[in-house]
Order: sequence, then structure tokens, then C-alpha cells
Amino acid sequence: MSSADRVRSPRARGGERLLAFSILAALVAALLPVVRVVDPGWWLVGALALAALVLAAGYTARRYRLPAVAVTLIEAAVWVVFMTLVFLNSTALLWVIPTLDTFRAVPVLVESAMEEIAVGAAPLETTLALAFVVVGAMGLLAIVVDHVVVTARMPLLASVGIIAVSLIPAIAAPSDVDVIGFVFLAVTVLFLIRSETRSREKPLEREAERTAGVPATALGIGAIAIVVAVVATPVLPQPGARAGSGMGPGPGIDATLQLGDDLRRPQETTVLRVRTDAPTVPYLRATTLSRFEGGVWEPDRSQTVSLDSERAFGELASGDDVRLGDYTARVDVVNLDSPWAPVPYPAVGISGLAGGLWGAVPYNHTVATTSGSTQGQSYEVVYTPPRPTLEQVRAAASVGAQVRDETTELPTDVSPAIAELAAQVTAEATNDYDRLTALQRWFRGTDFRYSLEAPVEEGFDGSGADAVARFLEVREGYCVHFASAFALMARTLNMPSRIVVGYLPGTPTSESVDGQPVFAVSSSQLHAWPEVFFEGIGWIPFEPTSGLGVPTTFSPAATTPGQSTDPDAPSPQATTTPTAAGDAAQIDLEEQRSGAAGSSTRTTLDPMPIFGAVAAVLVLLSLPFLIRELRRRQQDQAARRGDAAAAWQALQEAAIDVGIAVPASETPRTFARRLIDEHGVPASEMNTVLTAIERVSYSRAGTRSYWMGDAAADAAAAVRVALLASVPTPRRILALVAPRSLVIRPGSVYAGTAPVRAR
Repeated sequence: MSSADRVRSPRARGGERLLAFSILAALVAALLPVVRVVDPGWWLVGALALAALVLAAGYTARRYRLPAVAVTLIEAAVWVVFMTLVFLNSTALLWVIPTLDTFRAVPVLVESAMEEIAVGAAPLETTLALAFVVVGAMGLLAIVVDHVVVTARMPLLASVGIIAVSLIPAIAAPSDVDVIGFVFLAVTVLFLIRSETRSREKPLEREAERTAGVPATALGIGAIAIVVAVVATPVLPQPGARAGSGMGPGPGIDATLQLGDDLRRPQETTVLRVRTDAPTVPYLRATTLSRFEGGVWEPDRSQTVSLDSERAFGELASGDDVRLGDYTARVDVVNLDSPWAPVPYPAVGISGLAGGLWGAVPYNHTVATTSGSTQGQSYEVVYTPPRPTLEQVRAAASVGAQVRDETTELPTDVSPAIAELAAQVTAEATNDYDRLTALQRWFRGTDFRYSLEAPVEEGFDGSGADAVARFLEVREGYCVHFASAFALMARTLNMPSRIVVGYLPGTPTSESVDGQPVFAVSSSQLHAWPEVFFEGIGWIPFEPTSGLGVPTTFSPAATTPGQSTDPDAPSPQATTTPTAAGDAAQIDLEEQRSGAAGSSTRTTLDPMPIFGAVAAVLVLLSLPFLIRELRRRQQDQAARRGDAAAAWQALQEAAIDVGIAVPASETPRTFARRLIDEHGVPASEMNTVLTAIERVSYSRAGTRSYWMGDAAADAAAAVRVALLASVPTPRRILALVAPRSLVIRPGSVYAGTAPVRAR
């Protein structure tokens, strides 16, 4: 080994160690958003440990100069041993050697994890199957990123993959922007790119001086980009539509009570068509929320039972003396992608669902799938709503052995003012039902106003205890605020309560099938309402939202049975009015009352979102050109300061942009001769750059060559122009707008191989 090699080796190893550490930091930044959708636990430690072991194995293998394929195989072996030891040791030999039973267990764990993700709600409880998928995916991501960055020398491509992975939790469970997490991710990505660049630089004596301006410029650009993103993103126009928990085509159902954006979407679409033989059109429920933890309502996580089972819908809570309806509803899904099939309450039978593993939740009479979607489904539901008399419901107590503890629990930080206000409003009532109807009348009275914007302006677009307290102060909000406040106040009165997410009954159409009018349910009719449990009757829904639906009432026993109001559905007359059309329709009604032209509001197209979208697309498309041009200018300035290596690298990257191979096995002189002979670049300019790089390659002074002045920079620019002129116009345009050199580095395995020259 030469003295130069002995000096270079420690530096090279140090650069490789820094690169491995930067990859680990970027992977950690990509993993942190997962904590929002999966409860933190031992899986987090396991994922970090596996990523560190994989990267350490790759670093060690490269120190012994093993081929890239061998490095990847060693990392894969580390992954297999770790996953077997931690998750599948009972099926392996000596706890680490996989067997056939080990391989058979993997699909079972993956399938179980997918089911939990499909039907669960964030944050998911940590199970063995879910931890297996998350930890395993982290290890595989570490292998892929290590190969792309270290072997292929494509840090930008790896950065895109890391950023894409970090966005998955945000797509699965939309929430407020995590500014700190975003900044951390951006910093680690910049750190990764810079570490990869440093690992390829020559450790010469004047290296620090030579490269001081480049990282400073890069860090400055990165810092500006981060600041602009953090400051500008909140003020940009938001997209017009957002899918709910489903990730396929069409709107979805958000079971986290973050319905504000769904209700404020400017475009409306029909999601369901419903008809029934009942005297009134029912509300359609998707799921229920009973747990009130951490200041937010959590969707119920009850297990589903096969629809073929006798226990699918459980037993009705109604007593023998309570009259039950017996109706059938037909639901046709037009445009809804959700794991929950909207059904009337209480459903006791369903038929027609196809595709996926559909099941029922006996606890709340809902229907869900562990694999599949409601999109395109058409099904028939049999439901039997309780029809108690006014005397029966007043005599029943709002308590029972069939309710769960989670329907009565209150967080310790609930404002005492909520309980005091509930007691004040219900002071004159003598039974639980009258207390609840008093609350219902109070919410639907003149003291409260329906509004989609007021809670947002005040920063309380949610359903937590703080949002409820603020809502009771400003007394403006939409269905989530009314339902949350009602359910929470009912619990302060010692009544079991929960919230239902689903759809209002819809609006009548001109169609009729078998004598049954067809009702169209739109995406704006996504709704939330409270339910309270009564012993001997079951769960009774209430409608506290001002201006929507019909308040729950019951008729005395002396009244004709057909005249009693169905507690879980509005009257037929109400469904024809604008106030029953949904939360978004209420806004139209208010505009009409104030003299606004509702029809023109719906037909006028606001051009600003379109212009904004076009501008954003143009900016994104121009980014590769701008980044490449900035890099070219930096190389030109460095070359004019005497950095011959910068001029040579600019020439190599120009060749890559037009599709010319730049292999590591080719000497500068051979490469220059190929460009002259095969691509017609000017020989004098090409030889000028060649002379500069050859002189500094054998010079003790480093890569600077002040004696040439601007000659090398001018020559490199002339060669670049000649290379662009040597290719067809489409190839030239592509080289400018989508330069390959941003992701393919000279001398990498993706830079091509030298052509075989005839002798």
C-alpha cells in the first residue's frame, strides 16, 4: 500500500461511517410519523435496532471490499436472523434458523396485520402481527436505501423514497402538520445528501478550503426551502376533497370525528341511494365512538362476526313490552370507498354484500369488512327500530348492565363548567328522558347557531373536551360539536352515551322502485349524532344539531301507533326541506335567507384554485431544471476559481444528461477521445479540460489550477453546448427539463458501461 493510500483509508472509512449514520438518521425521521398511527411500544426499539444492525453489517462488509451483491445478501441475512429471533423463534432451529413452519407463519402475521390496519382506528394497539410488519418494513427499507445511496450513489432517489414513506401515516390518519417532524426530516435528508457527497471527495490537504463554499450554499438553500415550506404551506389553498379512511376512489368516511374538511368541501357528490318500506327514511350509521380518552372520541374496536353466524347482530336490548318495527332498506353505493357499510339501526340481517370478508359488530349493529370496500356494493338490510311509548321511555332509566364502562367514563381534565351547565339546563326535568330532551331543545334553540367556519377561526375544529368547552362559550359549530357536547353532558348526568358517524337520510329524487321513493345521499350529508342507552329499550339517538334533521320525540300510548315519531329517523316532510339535506345544505339555506343567490353560488367557478394548482404543477416540473442549473453555475464558479475537478465533473454530468455513458472504468483521456470521435465535441476545448484534470490529478497542490484562469470553465461550457447540439431535439429538451445527472452520478453502476471499441 502506498503512503497516499495509507493517508486516504482513515478518511474514506470516516466518510463511510458518516454516510451510514446519516442513512440511519433519515430512516428514524421517516419512522417517527408512524407513532401517530401505532401506539408507541417495543416495536419502535426493534425497528431502530434492526435498521442499525443492517447498516452496520453493510458498512463492515464494504470495509472488506466485498462485491455489492454480497453486501446486500449479508444485510438480508441479518434481517432474516433478527426477524426470526424476535418474532418467530418458536418455529426456528436454534431460534434463528428459519424452517418451513417459519415461512408458513409469515403470511398469517401479515394477513392479520392488514386486517388490523383495515378495520382499526388510529392509534392502533401494538400487536405481534402489527409489530412484525412495521419492524420488518423498516429493515427492508434500510436495505434498499443503503443499496441506493452507497452502491448506486443515488442519494436524491433514496431521499424521495424516504419522504414518500414518511407521508404514508399522514395519508392514513390525516392530522395537523407536524412542523418539528417535517424540519427534522428535511435536515436529515440534507445531511444524507451531503454525507454521500463527502464520501466521494478526495481527502487532499486543501479539501476544507476547496469545499467550504459548496456546503454553505447547499445548507443555505436547504434552510430557505425549509423556512418557506413551514411558513407558506399553511396559507396555500387546501384541496377541495379529501378521502376518509378509505384510500380508493371516491369519498370515504372519517371515523375520527375530523369531519370539518369533509363538510367544507366545495364539490358535492352522491354517495348512496336508499329506499325503504318504512314510513320514514332512516339515518344510516357507519360506526360508533364510545371511548373518550385524551380529550378525543375514539372509534370502537369491537371484533366483527361472520354475517352467516347467528351471533352476527347480537340480541336486541328492547324488552318484551316495547313495540318493534320490522322494515327493509335497500342501499346502493354510488361513490363511497369505506370499510364500513352504512346501515339503518338496529340492523338484524343483511344480504347482497360481495367481495372481501364482511362481518357484523354485535355490540353496535354495524357492518364492516377486513378486506374490500363499499364501492359498487348493493345490499339489503333488515332492521327493527324500537317504538316505545312516551310513558315507557320516561319510566326507563338511562343505565343498564349491557353497556360498557367506556360509555360512561369521563377524563379527569373535563371542565367543571360543562357539568354545571348540564345540571342547570336539566334542573326542571324529573326523569332521564326529559333531561335529554331538555338538552336537545336547548341546543336546537336560538342560543346556538350552525356554522362550519366559526370553530375553525377560533382554533377548535375538533371534538375534545377543550373544543366542547369553547363551543359552549361561542355557541357556534357544526354536527361534531353539537354531538360531542351532548354526549359529554349526558355523561356528566350519569347516562351512558356514545357518538355515531354516518349519513343523514338524504333528499328525495323523482325515481321510485316497487312503489318506494328513492332518496339520494350526498357526501355533504356525512353526519355525527349522539346516542344514549335506556334500560329495556336500547340505544336511543338524539338530534341536537341546530337546523338539521328532526328532534327525537315519542308519542303517548293513547296515540295511534302509526303517528309516533321514529326515534332514529326524521319525518318524511323533514327530508324534503333544505335543513335535512346535510351540514353543507344548511349553509345554502342561510345564504338564501340573507338574500344570496344560492344557484349562482353553486354554478360560479372560482378560478383561483385552478390557477394555484397549475402554478404548483409548473413549479414542480421546473424544479429539476432549476436545481441542475444552480449546480451548473456553482461548478462554473468553482472552475473559474481554479477548481479543474469542478469543470471535469460539469462535463461528465452534461454527458449523462444527454444519455452518454460515464463509466468509472474509463480514464479521462479515453473518455475525452470518445466524446471527440463519437459525439463531435470540439477537440481543442475538450483537450483543454482534459489537460486541466490530468495536471491536477498528479499535482500535490490538489485540484486547483490557477494558472489556467477561466480557460477550463469556458472550455467545459463549450463542450456542454456541443453535447446538447449533438442529440435530437426531444433528447435535448429532456436533458434540460429532466436532467438524469440529478439521480445518476458519474462512475456509478447506473452511469452505463464503456462501449467496446473496434481495434
